[in-house]
Amino acid sequence: MDILNKTLLNLRTIKLRRFFGSLLYPLQRDWLERQFLKPQTLEAVEETGEVYKAEATKSGGQFNFQHFELEICFLSADLVRVEWKPGILPIAYGISRNAWPEVETTFQETEKCWTISSSQLKVIVNVDGSLKFQNSLRLTLREELPPQRQTKLSHLGKEEAWIHQAKLRPEEHIYGLGERAAPLNLRTCGNEEETRTYRMWNYDAGGIYGTGTDPLYLCIPVYLGLHEEGSYLIFYENSFPANFSFSNLARAEFEGGMLRYYFSAGSLPQLLERYTELTGRPPLPPRWTFGYHQSRWGYEREAALREVVKGFETYNIPVSALHLDIDVLDNFRAFTIDPDRFPHLPELAAELAAKGIRLITIINPGVRASRKNKLFEEGRAQDVFCKLPNGKPAIASVWAGLSAFPDFTNPQARHWWSRQYEYLLDLGITGFWHDMNEPGVFVLWGDPSLPPHATWHSMEGRGGDHREAHNFYGLLQAEAGYQALCEYQPQRRPFIVSRSGWAGLQRYAWTWTGDIITSWEGLRQTIPTVLNLGLSGIAYSGSDIGGFKGHPSAELYLRWFQVSCFMPFCRTHSANNTKPRTPWSFGEPTLGIVRQFLQLRYRLMPYFYTLAWESTQTGHPLVRPLFWADQDNPHLWDIDDAFLLGDALLVAAIAEEGATSRTIILPKGNWYNFWNDELLEGEKQVKLKAPLEQIPILVKAGSILPMEENNQLILHLYPSAFLTSQGQVYSDEGDGYGESRCDRFYLTHNQDFLELIWKQQGDYVFPYTSVQLYLHGFEPQQVWVDGDEVVNQGRCLDLEIFEQVRWQGMFTHSEYFN
Repeated sequence: MDILNKTLLNLRTIKLRRFFGSLLYPLQRDWLERQFLKPQTLEAVEETGEVYKAEATKSGGQFNFQHFELEICFLSADLVRVEWKPGILPIAYGISRNAWPEVETTFQETEKCWTISSSQLKVIVNVDGSLKFQNSLRLTLREELPPQRQTKLSHLGKEEAWIHQAKLRPEEHIYGLGERAAPLNLRTCGNEEETRTYRMWNYDAGGIYGTGTDPLYLCIPVYLGLHEEGSYLIFYENSFPANFSFSNLARAEFEGGMLRYYFSAGSLPQLLERYTELTGRPPLPPRWTFGYHQSRWGYEREAALREVVKGFETYNIPVSALHLDIDVLDNFRAFTIDPDRFPHLPELAAELAAKGIRLITIINPGVRASRKNKLFEEGRAQDVFCKLPNGKPAIASVWAGLSAFPDFTNPQARHWWSRQYEYLLDLGITGFWHDMNEPGVFVLWGDPSLPPHATWHSMEGRGGDHREAHNFYGLLQAEAGYQALCEYQPQRRPFIVSRSGWAGLQRYAWTWTGDIITSWEGLRQTIPTVLNLGLSGIAYSGSDIGGFKGHPSAELYLRWFQVSCFMPFCRTHSANNTKPRTPWSFGEPTLGIVRQFLQLRYRLMPYFYTLAWESTQTGHPLVRPLFWADQDNPHLWDIDDAFLLGDALLVAAIAEEGATSRTIILPKGNWYNFWNDELLEGEKQVKLKAPLEQIPILVKAGSILPMEENNQLILHLYPSAFLTSQGQVYSDEGDGYGESRCDRFYLTHNQDFLELIWKQQGDYVFPYTSVQLYLHGFEPQQVWVDGDEVVNQGRCLDLEIFEQVRWQGMFTHSEYFN
């Protein structure tokens, strides 16, 4: 009882301190910002002016205009870097590859323009500074207006902002920009009066958000354009605050920095490959991360965790990870564990690990500013905190009270921060959840972050303010955490999930869609949000199942769960003032249906893991828009309530209360209904049944879908009307950096014959005891394995290692195979 009374007293004290902190801090912030923002006058709006010099360079061209300089550099035949100067040279935090081979280009001058061409792209530079980009077919993909630069004077000196615009075609669609609570297509059909504006400023949405909230936690200045002539990608290497809008023009307004951007052309898969070659590919995560994660703000004691685990065992529901929110912290301080409420955490972690369950704990960047806090005193002694103009640490209110913030643009700060993870790793923590890292702070009004002009950062020694560093903050914290896990546990692959980040975050962390509203609208919004994250290079994301705050109905929770079982990150999480939200919280029939879907997800583990391995090679997101499979069909360009998981699966959400069916337009090709093997023709609108226990799932004809059960690899074979189908299964130990293997399968058909060839590659021992081949859409009559006839077992054939299987029989849907 004494501990309880003490805890309640501490909570009241903390809340009171937090209230006064959130009141006093914005007063200080506003006062500091006024010193920097006045006086401020607009000196000039400059355009390029006349060009007076143009010359070829090794892989491009250099142009001198009256006011600006332009440099065009081909990094590859289909990737161009464009730089307009002057401006602050960006620090390449988002860039993974800096060295590129020299590209052969042709530089030509005409009366009104210059052209720089590679084998795949042509850049046309006009005398007024406007640019035009064409592909290898000489189709124009993008037309840019001359840039403009606004110059303002203040007592900081001369500050420069850039405005960059490009023409948009009437049918052109725009995707990307990181995390957005918006439709998949970020443009509103060219209606200038309804222009959508998207802010580039990582932002804590304040505990709840819905469709239309902007900005959110993870903004990335990259977007894809898609129109009748083709598709392209634009990435601005500029972290300053910016506004993007799309009407008849695509308009980007940056508040500082240099106008440096990258242009690439090609199909969507090609664009993501090139972009992630530039900004980095995601590393292969541990295999267990694709299991189910259970979380809640409110697991306040070890007993609560044991009770949750017991529930999973009692109800026979698989789980791979438990996430610990701020409840685990000692007075909410970073890198601590409350010794009273979690006295035996190492023993608990070992107990759960024996059951295949990992512990993930939260890390907030704010460091309690107190002389009694060893971490704060150490950080201050090493001079690693963000600073105010007087040289003192910038202090703001977060969960632990008034706190300082590591300056992750300082290499020493990143190194210092990375050393702090060792304590928690020694306790048995397996992964980390970075929260509040926009960075977010508590305020009663105004922007919930550090003063943008008055906070100073190292920026690798050259210096800069928070306007430039803010959007980098979560990315660089993730880098520090990733390096810590790599160095301290080199035999394991790191797992970090980060709320905030920037271009290149995929090199270090997963993310989730934050505090989405609990509603059918919230469920619908998660799909385009995850899709646009994927098109921005973030391969691994998902949402809080059921929404963050509020109390979902059993139906809403179930429909949300069904969709999330096909997302890379499958986690239930909720606020501390919500009803318990576990798979058994809603009783039957929800419990039984959730169990079946989770069991299906675990059976699909070989497919998830193979997609993850492929992403390390290509940068392709696991979850993709439908037009990924059929880019030339404009009817697919706006569909944002369905998605592809890899190339094989199409998942259609049920996001309307009471709905038991839905219609959808299919990509080209044929598609099997996962539940009953009905074969559907692509490029048509179809109506699909969706009783409560199902959502529409389709399998693309020609797919070889790998699954597993009881240590047996099950290959589901879906024949196509095309000659050859291919599939592969990647395997390794599931963690670490040991041997691996890739098993490739080739399925062909000829009249009434099917043939499957198996080719093995890699030194890792085949991890399954046997292989089961399951035929869809084909009734076998005779079977041969490696040339010998075997007993016909029907559609299901159990084997060990083989090289060739051949069936003779009949196609169920013969009209598609003749």
